[in-house]
Amino acid sequence: MKKTAGLITLGFITGILNGLFGSGGGTIVVPALVFLFLIEDHKAHASAIAVILPLTIISSFIYIEKGVYDIPLTIKVGLGTVLGGYIGARLLNKLSSSLLKKIFGAFMIIAALRMWFS
Repeated sequence: MKKTAGLITLGFITGILNGLFGSGGGTIVVPALVFLFLIEDHKAHASAIAVILPLTIISSFIYIEKGVYDIPLTIKVGLGTVLGGYIGARLLNKLSSSLLKKIFGAFMIIAALRMWFS
């Protein structure tokens, strides 16, 4: 029961951060699942991806309702994400946990630096 409450709390925090910043699925859920809940890396990454769908749908409806969106931009980026998501999902089980952590960590650091210096 304690673990379930922790996971629901993680989801709640992730939902708030996604609504505010448009991220949270991977940047919050993956590290929390791996380091706090001791979930295996591959399962944490796959679970984070699965969580993003309902999270994104809810946030998207609110953004659309408020008029904060760009349909042509969304379509263009969406086309690339569908192909990239397919390839990434296929690659996930081919990478070792060690390499997966390093790649994920590098992206997190790059994103943090870009945000810090912009």
